[in-house]
Amino acid sequence: MAYGFKIIVEGDYAMFSRPEMRVERVSYDVPTPGALEGVIKSIYWKPAIRIVIDKIVVFNPIKFTNIRRNEVKDKVKLSEVKKQMKGQEASPEIITSEIRTQRAGMILKDVRYGIEFHFEMTGLKSEHDDECEEKHYNIMLRRLKNGQHFRQPCLGCREFSVSKITLVDEFDLSEVDESLMGDTDLGFMLYRMEFADGGKPINGDWENPKFSDRADAVFYRPHIVDGVIDVEKYRGMIKC
Repeated sequence: MAYGFKIIVEGDYAMFSRPEMRVERVSYDVPTPGALEGVIKSIYWKPAIRIVIDKIVVFNPIKFTNIRRNEVKDKVKLSEVKKQMKGQEASPEIITSEIRTQRAGMILKDVRYGIEFHFEMTGLKSEHDDECEEKHYNIMLRRLKNGQHFRQPCLGCREFSVSKITLVDEFDLSEVDESLMGDTDLGFMLYRMEFADGGKPINGDWENPKFSDRADAVFYRPHIVDGVIDVEKYRGMIKC
């Protein structure tokens, strides 16, 4: 039995970056499955389950706006933070005025997406003998109903937060904007980043895990038909 959900997410802005744009940030017209997996993992995630996006519904017309943002080129080193936590001499800070850079971005605005998804068991780090799909389904269902999350869900970039998540039984496709009617080839899009470690610590230690940063970009070529992207249909055409 596949345990699935249908949710609607809304936000003022979204950014699903095209990887071919190396300097300036330019968003895809629609979300990538990998970005939506991130939204759901912000609500509930365990190594024992894998989130699978089956369908994406774009309700609002696709609208872009241009912004300029101050970004920093570096990040705080984890090793320095750990040293400070142990009471050792460390420098866990960055001076933003010295490493700041300004970049343009073309982002989406006034977005509303329907997400149909299910999860699969991975067999990784099962903490209890009674580990089963039904258990994780009920936890996810409860958290969705209560509006719970352990980190703020975002639409592609951390600063573009999800403003509302609604659990629904079915999508009302009559709410899809007329501009999205018809069959449109979206071209090759990023599906997700596939990490080499497969979700397992490369040091084999779940208590103090060390994961690989090496990942390959995985692409697919979906169509949006009357506002709906049937991700499951095009998943078989994934290319690295």
